[in-house]
Amino acid sequence: IAVQSTDIYKISKIVSIPVLSQHIDAIDFGKNTGFLLPESIKQAGAEATLLNHSEHRLDFELLKIFIERAKQAGLKTIVCAKDVEDAKKIAGLSPDFIAVEPPELIGGKISVSEAKPEVISDSVKAIKSINKKIKVLCGAGIHNKDDVKKAVKLGADGILVASGIVKAGNQEAALKDLVDGLI
Repeated sequence: IAVQSTDIYKISKIVSIPVLSQHIDAIDFGKNTGFLLPESIKQAGAEATLLNHSEHRLDFELLKIFIERAKQAGLKTIVCAKDVEDAKKIAGLSPDFIAVEPPELIGGKISVSEAKPEVISDSVKAIKSINKKIKVLCGAGIHNKDDVKKAVKLGADGILVASGIVKAGNQEAALKDLVDGLI
């Protein structure tokens, strides 16, 4: 679960699943008022960080530094890519996960596995051709187990989802439905 930095400690104490920070900054100890020190995020209880989300895109050269700082702090990295080319470029930076999310489908009613299945399959091929160890996630419009099953069939190792759960009338049932697509 990816939470705001102020909630990491509290959430990490009440759940048994990995807690992620929604972001970190590529800073070191010192004068950095207002920035998120990766080591502080780790100490608060996060196991990983989300980077380069469409709502918080990073310049590629900066992204490289952010990934390095996360690794130095002992955080796994989930880096978002907007398309196949972006995913391929990011794969060269060796994050732990790449989440492919076409921005125009984020928060929508049609999933990437339905609207643009080739984005998933082509991204998986591109990423694995560079680094077989990187796990590939897909996001954008994932709402039900059929979306998840199709994503996995296309080669994704998992999903990244937000609005599909947050906007659901029954969040627990929506989450269970998505999990059913993985098993």
